Amino acid sequence: MKYAGRLAAVAVVGALSLAACGTDNNSGAGSTSPASASAPAAGNDNGGLSGTINAAGSSAQANAITEWTKNFTATNPGVTLNYQPSGSGAGVQAFIQGTVSFAGSDSALKEDEPTQANARCKTGNAINIPMVTGPVAVVYNLPGVEGLQLSPKTLGGIFNSTITKWDDAAIKADNPDAKLPSTPIQAFHRSDESGTSDNFTKFLKATADWPYEPAKAWPAEAKGQGSKGSDGIASSVKDTEGAISYVELSYAENSSLQKAKVANGAGEFVELTPESAAKTVETAEIKGTGNDLALSIDYATKTAGAYPIVLVTYEITCEKGLPAEEAKVVKEFLKYTSSDEGQAALKELGYAPLAGTLLTKVRTAVEAIS
Repeated sequence: MKYAGRLAAVAVVGALSLAACGTDNNSGAGSTSPASASAPAAGNDNGGLSGTINAAGSSAQANAITEWTKNFTATNPGVTLNYQPSGSGAGVQAFIQGTVSFAGSDSALKEDEPTQANARCKTGNAINIPMVTGPVAVVYNLPGVEGLQLSPKTLGGIFNSTITKWDDAAIKADNPDAKLPSTPIQAFHRSDESGTSDNFTKFLKATADWPYEPAKAWPAEAKGQGSKGSDGIASSVKDTEGAISYVELSYAENSSLQKAKVANGAGEFVELTPESAAKTVETAEIKGTGNDLALSIDYATKTAGAYPIVLVTYEITCEKGLPAEEAKVVKEFLKYTSSDEGQAALKELGYAPLAGTLLTKVRTAVEAIS
């Protein structure tokens, strides 16, 4: 399977010439109502929009943004879209400062961020719109050891630097039939603020007695080795025998990295696939109100066949308050990304498409942008 290339930066230039740019547009493939229909397909062209849109944030969704923009702009000349995968924390700050039209973040706005984001929007509120489900793979480089199984408690010990050799008793207990070497463990984490770290440490906190508070910044007390960006993590693991880390499935696939099976809340060791990750997202609870779709994920899920470490990347933008022309372009681009066509493109990239009630709510939230 071919996947989009790993990215150090994304600056995708193209044009979005969209069918019926106004907020009352219902034309396009299957677009009959905001709640139930797909957004217009990428090929629709009524010559409507022009301008430059800048966005930044999550590197986890960089491959998705690249694919979406390529497909979308191939037949829609007029608007330039630049996306910088600077990390979730940097993207949120850029949005708050007003230098980008939307931010990609692997965790919803929290603490004082909603207040600051709402102030940026001026006439409306900032909203979190789930758009990309990025399963988080536990990747490792241990020649001769296939199908490694790791429980949350073992993962907690590895990433808290209390389990330091691959033949530790805890790893042996998870893998009774494996021949494990005494190779030192080289545990890598994100050195930059990252929504991937935030979600991974939320998983550890919920399942493994992780002693630190989940955060985008890796806790210094846990030690380990830092590497910048999803691309950097994948490269570090690929180049280091004995390495282990966490990275989005698309990057693991791009680099042909070994992926561990991870035990869910039922004690079932589950292989990571888009389908097994989607089972966890399906149980997520919406904790936001109105068109703010911030989710609460059950990392200790006991759902059969559910892979427990997932992140959802949100597109964070103003429900109201962007300059009119920016709002039109952002809305139409997100209508495409949440369409059947847009979501279908994700699976080939190692992501899990949104579905069901959540996807319906996402489309309704996008329709509200003005």
